[in-house]
Amino acid sequence: MARVHIGCGAGFAGDRFDAAVPIVHQLARHDGPRYLIFEVLGERTLAIAQRLRRDDPDKGYSPFLDTYLRPVLADCKRHGVRIVSNLGAANPLGAARRVQALAAELGVAGLRVAALTGDDLLPVMGVDELRRQETIEGVAIGNRPIVAANAYLGARPVTQALATGADVVLVGRTTDAALVLGPLLHEFGWAADDWDRLAAGTVCGHLLECGGQVTGAYFADPGFKDVPDLARVGFPIAEVAADGDMVITKPDGTGGLVSRATVIEQLLYEMHDPTSYLTPDVTLDVSGVAIEEVGPDRVRVTGAKGRPGPERLKVTISVESGWLGEAEISYAGPNAYARADLAARVVRERCALIGIEAPLRVEIIGTGTVHDNDAGAARAAGSFPADGEYRVRAAVRSLDRAAAASVADEVLSLYCSGPAAGGGVRQSVTPQISTASILVDRNRVAPHVAVTEVSP
Repeated sequence: MARVHIGCGAGFAGDRFDAAVPIVHQLARHDGPRYLIFEVLGERTLAIAQRLRRDDPDKGYSPFLDTYLRPVLADCKRHGVRIVSNLGAANPLGAARRVQALAAELGVAGLRVAALTGDDLLPVMGVDELRRQETIEGVAIGNRPIVAANAYLGARPVTQALATGADVVLVGRTTDAALVLGPLLHEFGWAADDWDRLAAGTVCGHLLECGGQVTGAYFADPGFKDVPDLARVGFPIAEVAADGDMVITKPDGTGGLVSRATVIEQLLYEMHDPTSYLTPDVTLDVSGVAIEEVGPDRVRVTGAKGRPGPERLKVTISVESGWLGEAEISYAGPNAYARADLAARVVRERCALIGIEAPLRVEIIGTGTVHDNDAGAARAAGSFPADGEYRVRAAVRSLDRAAAASVADEVLSLYCSGPAAGGGVRQSVTPQISTASILVDRNRVAPHVAVTEVSP
């Protein structure tokens, strides 16, 4: 059988919106099965999607669905490139309806769309049972209102969706690698206990899932790891054989770099234990993987090993987490640092005066704030240029919206009630959803595939 070609058009929500276009052009020149994935769902973006669905039951799929699919949907249908994506987020069925509408708008006839559901455990377990489960990471659930509980599905349900003949498969919470392993299982018919081939497909998914990271984008570090033409970086394409042998490459004529180093860096990304990377489909061991450059921007990957997957699946619990109030103001010119430092102290004192009890962060951006230094930390005199440019930021998380808003308002008041010449205030108060993780027996999870079609 011909190799399966799979390209990744996005590695996170908001990734470069035109990256899929050269991938589709490249895939159209190949024979055999061809797929395009968009991986846009993290735990944070799933929590946001749950909030959107709570506000509007027709929403909750990725707000970027149109932006990603509009440029490529017609060409994918024309050339037989099938799309698999977690653009479905908290509402795969709503996403399928939106893709139908988009296809009709673009004049794409006969498009079959499959929505994979069943990751939502609230109808199955209920909030009381979910609260009784041990939290393995994330926030303490306690008595916080539970918004959603989504299990990580594996690749088999994706394969079932593809078996319906769907041109587009939209999933919610699956493992990222399932977007790639699913098509490979569908095309090659690998057995459920063919652990080494399942491991190879999982490695392929892990390499593709973050888009431009494996083609040099996140790899780039000028003077140390130089990458050409990063503004036109090509996103990755995998060429996979039936025995699991794969080559990672990118579209012709694009920027970026596929090298042994870029592939190794991505292989180890988020790999807590290289000998036991847990997924619903397989326990992956990459300790013996061989990575070889076989041509310009072509890297061969072999040697993945697998063992049976775990009996329990990871579940993301989304809970209400109050409000985030934040605001910023800038100071520049003569004595700018001293004025910014005074503004930060004023905000801190004002928040104490008005009774803000939630943990408060006040920082001067440009003075080491990435490393968790805020205005309450001691600073050595003369450590920062007196006449530079500084931005003061205050932020608080609170269950009380009014308290969160009052902190943002204290920064706004610095316009006339603070040090001289502050400007450029931005402020916001936004609802927050936090996440926790639990484990549940896999027999509690029941995936379901629903198929719709745009009439010719």
